[in-house]
Amino acid sequence: MTAVREQTAHHPPPSAGRPRRSPGPGPRRPSKDGGPGVWPYVLIAPAVLGTLYLLVHPLVRAVVISLQDFGLRQLILGDARFVGLDNYGTLLGDSRFWEVVRRTFLFMAVNVVLIMVLSTLVALMIERLGRFGRFAVLSSLVLTWAMPVIAATTVFQWLFHSEFGIVNAVLTDLGFTSFDRYAWFAHGPAAFAILVALVVWQSVPFAAITLYSALTTVPVELYESARLDGASGARIFRSITFPVVRPIFLLVFSLEVIWTFKAFVQIWVMTNGGPGDATTILPVYAVQTALSSQRYDLGSAASIVTVVLMSGVLVLYFRQMFRQEDELA
Repeated sequence: MTAVREQTAHHPPPSAGRPRRSPGPGPRRPSKDGGPGVWPYVLIAPAVLGTLYLLVHPLVRAVVISLQDFGLRQLILGDARFVGLDNYGTLLGDSRFWEVVRRTFLFMAVNVVLIMVLSTLVALMIERLGRFGRFAVLSSLVLTWAMPVIAATTVFQWLFHSEFGIVNAVLTDLGFTSFDRYAWFAHGPAAFAILVALVVWQSVPFAAITLYSALTTVPVELYESARLDGASGARIFRSITFPVVRPIFLLVFSLEVIWTFKAFVQIWVMTNGGPGDATTILPVYAVQTALSSQRYDLGSAASIVTVVLMSGVLVLYFRQMFRQEDELA
């Protein structure tokens, strides 16, 4: 017993000497200035600068050209003269321009309404399907969405071809003999309707898949409680479903307004804005003015007006939505 005490006195336990080190790493010391430093900004600087160059530079260049006398000669020699707002005055004084503006808003409104209604219905249908049906519909939507714009436009051109189109053949076989060799693209309302059908067909898949993803976030318990209270399907959608998916709905709505307002490829490939001006909207009008008349200044002015009008539509819409939310709150 005495030997044990003597050994303990000469060799104290580790806890009696220096303190033990913690097994884990200690707390991170803050930097001298209290912040993360400049390295995060340095790392994201190339991406930010590239994005600014690709997005802001063309817009600024279009604004500059719209304030100059810029034609084919100035494009080659580069001696453009500053004319201020003269191009905008010429543009706003053109009656054809205002007719194109009205047609653009009509085209945008018809497309957006049809896209949002059909997409919402398709999303609700997918939610109620079984596993196999859901997989089949979603696969079909993805394949439709992945189809290139030029390819889809070419398919629609052949569908409504006056001699070889399947639409005329089916209508003629059903007894509508007036559609025998009917030239769809020679009639303004018919060409406008075909373009609307094409844009809607291409836009519904993205909107429907996005809205379906939002519908999956609605708690099932809310639906069950509403059904127990005797709520109808329309009341459930109005009081439960739509308030939950409203942010995604507004996002899809905004994107569709932008995409349909600046639709160009389908119109340019299918009708080139014709017959006459029946399918000419602002982007097509800007390209026609710049290319056919070699008036790049007026074309740039039309592009800037398009951006301003599109932004104004979105601002008014969001302002109304936020006002309604404030009233409900």
